[in-house]
Amino acid sequence: QVQLVESGGGSVQAGGSLRLSCAASGDTTSNYRMAWFRQAPGKEREGVAAISTGRTSYLDSVKGRFTISRDDANTIYLQMNSLKPEDTARYYCAAQRTFGLDSASVRDWGKGTQVTVSS
Repeated sequence: QVQLVESGGGSVQAGGSLRLSCAASGDTTSNYRMAWFRQAPGKEREGVAAISTGRTSYLDSVKGRFTISRDDANTIYLQMNSLKPEDTARYYCAAQRTFGLDSASVRDWGKGTQVTVSS
């Protein structure tokens, strides 16, 4: 099992930027497939960005604005630029069984961090 702790959320005006971090601990030897999901009030949780060895995948609505990355210290990041009010949601870090944006593939979830974008 992997423990995931997100940080970096907050409130920002439209057009601003935030950088989310997710620190993984525990059984991190198989953390090759990681992702960020988000859930807005009244909406289903959706995959935002995923990363595996040599590849990434993004939700269409965030392409060109968000970037997922990782370092060697079991931390993944989500750089979010040109934020829009519709990006407002709780963002969750996830360790996955398979690569992609499908929540069914998630093995472990973090508790999330809130992102609020005002117009």
